[in-house]
Amino acid sequence: MHSRIQKIVGQFGELTIDAMLTFSFENRRYVTGFTGSSGFVLITDREVVLATDGRYVEQAKAQVNEVTVVEHQSRWMMTILEEAKRLGVKRIGFEADLVTYKTVEELKKVFAPLELIPVSGIIERVREIKEESELTIMRQAASIADQAFSHILGYLRPGLKETDVALELEVFMRKLGATGPSFDTIVASGPRSALPHGVASDRVIQSGEFVKMDYGCYYQGYASDITRTVVVGKPTDRHKEIYGVVLEAQLAGVAGMRAGLTGEQADSLARDVIVKAGYGEAFSHSLGHGLGLAVHEMPRVAQRSSDVLQEGMVVTIEPGIYLPGFGGVRIEDDVWLTGNTCERLTLSKKDLITVE
Repeated sequence: MHSRIQKIVGQFGELTIDAMLTFSFENRRYVTGFTGSSGFVLITDREVVLATDGRYVEQAKAQVNEVTVVEHQSRWMMTILEEAKRLGVKRIGFEADLVTYKTVEELKKVFAPLELIPVSGIIERVREIKEESELTIMRQAASIADQAFSHILGYLRPGLKETDVALELEVFMRKLGATGPSFDTIVASGPRSALPHGVASDRVIQSGEFVKMDYGCYYQGYASDITRTVVVGKPTDRHKEIYGVVLEAQLAGVAGMRAGLTGEQADSLARDVIVKAGYGEAFSHSLGHGLGLAVHEMPRVAQRSSDVLQEGMVVTIEPGIYLPGFGGVRIEDDVWLTGNTCERLTLSKKDLITVE
């Protein structure tokens, strides 16, 4: 039984369960290595079972190790029930955050008299700490995002639509081996840059305004997430002031980020800089989040987050200032916590860049 399974099963005792059923694509891949889009995993201390349909059985057998692959028919719950009975399971934990009420009701009917126990974050807590093999992949995902930023600086100019820039970023990353964007690419220019999550629109980029680009890619299953903001044309003093505050905050976040902090303490590293500069109300989101198989995962790096950062986690540091009617700035890096410090995975330059 490999170490990931041992860490998951090691939590069963306190939860008084003897098995766990996972529905999540990311959790399924993490536990088994299977990359198909359909399947259910039953985890016990004796055996791990992957049930998938006929489209994926051969793929699953080729991809997994130390996992029993079974083919399910239309009633997949009956297959899981049969495997649970074979393994002597009595109490099954299910991912309460990831299943619908309807599915839970159906499970209760099919699985009776086995007991279903709602659990949360069991596999996600193990996923928080990245293994060296995961970190190697994430470095490459970050490198692809960095190379895309260098490329886009030579492409960006007034007269392009935001969607033109987003497409160029995504195609370039695919050419470098990415399987696709890790989320809807944000390219927001001028007043739209004040929208924290302003995905690319048909707006035409003008000279003399911010262009905020928040994007990333999936590479071998793992996500990168980077934000850089540039000025097209000549920046005004207001552009320079706002950018300078966000850069100071982001650098403070990187310098102070370390294991042992709570999410709230980490958030304050950058937020305090922005508040002191008088822009506290304009920083409307959390400082960051965990990153891995999902682009947003545990831990939460946010105000009122009691999550404790641990060595081996990968998180984002992404402070911003957003001024409606004028524009906004965000600067974001992915970092790996290495004890008393952190290591940047995204290495693109962060000084204010102007594009003519």
